[in-house]
Amino acid sequence: MTDILITAPLPDFLKQPLMSTYTCHDYAGASDKAALLKAVGPKIRGLVQGGGTNTPVELLDQLPKLEVISVFGVGYDGVPVAYCKQRGIKVGHTPDVLTDDVADVALGLTLTLMRQFHLANRLVHAREWPKRNAALATSMAGKRAGILGLGRIGKAIARRLAACEMQIGYHGRKPQPGVAYKYYPTLLELAKNSDVLVVASPGGAETKHMVNAEILAALGPKGKVVNIARGSVIDEPALIAALTSGKLGGAGLDVFANEPNVPAELLALDNVVLFPHVGSATKETRQGMADLVLANLAAYFAGKPLVKLIPELQ
Repeated sequence: MTDILITAPLPDFLKQPLMSTYTCHDYAGASDKAALLKAVGPKIRGLVQGGGTNTPVELLDQLPKLEVISVFGVGYDGVPVAYCKQRGIKVGHTPDVLTDDVADVALGLTLTLMRQFHLANRLVHAREWPKRNAALATSMAGKRAGILGLGRIGKAIARRLAACEMQIGYHGRKPQPGVAYKYYPTLLELAKNSDVLVVASPGGAETKHMVNAEILAALGPKGKVVNIARGSVIDEPALIAALTSGKLGGAGLDVFANEPNVPAELLALDNVVLFPHVGSATKETRQGMADLVLANLAAYFAGKPLVKLIPELQ
């Protein structure tokens, strides 16, 4: 059977079909990774990783027969794409299937943050309601939502927030044809004209710390930021400084710079809503992602095009 290297923990509903179809080598769980690579590296033809997994060139250099990488996730910022293109390594991922679930989380974070549902829930659980009412929150209707990255997920988020009567603006590399939402040529302009900035851009070096101290300051003391993309897109120390100083009104985060480690400063704040990277965490979506991982590998080893090849290699 074809030899596959697995570089991230995988759910059983993906790992079991992989093991029944291929000879799998668990790099993620290996106690001696160097010894494993020395033993099996020369015969590895495929690699499966998670969306947030970093796959360094130094690892790929030890896999001379590697032909295909199948990412269990829509994001592939941990894959050295230019290197793979140079070597002719195909890279597949799992877009589309997780769009709606991730957009739902963005909506949930925005709703929770603006309406302070997390504090209302805490008040009831603490049996404080008989003593006092929840503080008045902020309506979503009529407020301005700025979306950074109007791709598949960004568009799905926009539809949901528009249904809540929010005004939608966006920023990306260029205006998108057929989109009625207002386009802002710079992120700073978008932030200045947003009550909530929703980050839905890809991760990677190109977008690292795009949301910096200047952008957060432009949102202002009543402004809020929601991130369902990658923790790297927001300058986390700058975010903490803005929140603790009152220069930013709040944050809703499903992703962090050093997952699963969340800074203690964020945990101590009441004006933040924190999720443990659950954007695609439904049974239906994760199964769909697993099916795509398997389909990409099956297609490649059958001599067919990948079902979902990353855009840079198309």
